[in-house]
Amino acid sequence: MKKTFVLIVLFILPIVAYLFFASGVNNFGKLAVLTENIPELTFDNNSIKFGQKITVLGFLGNEVENKKGNAFNLNQKIYKRFHEFNDFQFVMVLPYGTEEKVNELKEELSILADVSKWKFVFTDAQTIKTLFANLGTDTRLDDDLSTPYVFIIDKDRNLRGRSDDEEEGTKYGFNTNSVADLNNKMEDDVKIILAEYRLALKKNNSNRSK
Repeated sequence: MKKTFVLIVLFILPIVAYLFFASGVNNFGKLAVLTENIPELTFDNNSIKFGQKITVLGFLGNEVENKKGNAFNLNQKIYKRFHEFNDFQFVMVLPYGTEEKVNELKEELSILADVSKWKFVFTDAQTIKTLFANLGTDTRLDDDLSTPYVFIIDKDRNLRGRSDDEEEGTKYGFNTNSVADLNNKMEDDVKIILAEYRLALKKNNSNRSK
């Protein structure tokens, strides 16, 4: 009996787990495309782009010190788990004048993780408002040009999310005030979009080898 139990643990359970997660990706399919063709980041000759990257996009606003908790939540729950994947970046858009505060934030985040894929870009208030409006979400920027929500942009510059979320219906973004939202929903959705691109890459490589 003991040998049988050990065999089940060593061989059967991993197979069951694999099939479960594999079927999960197939059954849930892709994240819904909620907004197509979001304009590229072109201001200030900025070298950071949406195209060919999976992007987590956020807006920290004028009062960066008040958004440190949000940044730390995102860093611990999402960034640290996924930042080593290629073509994955976190882009935070802020108004001019917040550069020094951002440097302080980066120093604090660097104590907890490699911050090389945290990208901070600066522009004027109207450009920030236009960029946010182009997302087409059901949320709005606060008066300080911030929002606690972050958004997933795919490599084709489409906003991805959930069209049938059990609580929100259409879910455009993820609330960084809520550890539960990051743990229970955003983590799953990042896994799905990464799996989607990994499967596409494997398919392309397989087709080339034929």
